Amino acid sequence: MGSEINLNRLRFLFFYVVIMNIMGLAVMGIDKNRAKHHVWRISETTLFLVSFLGGSIGTWTGMYLFRHKTKHWYFVIGMPVICVLQMAAAVYAFYRFM
Repeated sequence: MGSEINLNRLRFLFFYVVIMNIMGLAVMGIDKNRAKHHVWRISETTLFLVSFLGGSIGTWTGMYLFRHKTKHWYFVIGMPVICVLQMAAAVYAFYRFM
């Protein structure tokens, strides 16, 4: 029973991270499109929040895929830092709780 619970948690976490990264990629693409058309934009706080909540790979990828926010030092440094910290936390949690 204990291993079944851990497997369900791992499955949930996997799907959560996949969804958040798709969302991270999407918000960067949507914001870039809005910037091109000079319409209401997604706030930088929201972009960082999506990254912080598990979408760091998606937002970081979106930065370079859409060439968006690449001239802002706090994005160029912040997104990789968030990503590395999340990966370190994931590795720690995996070995600690699995």
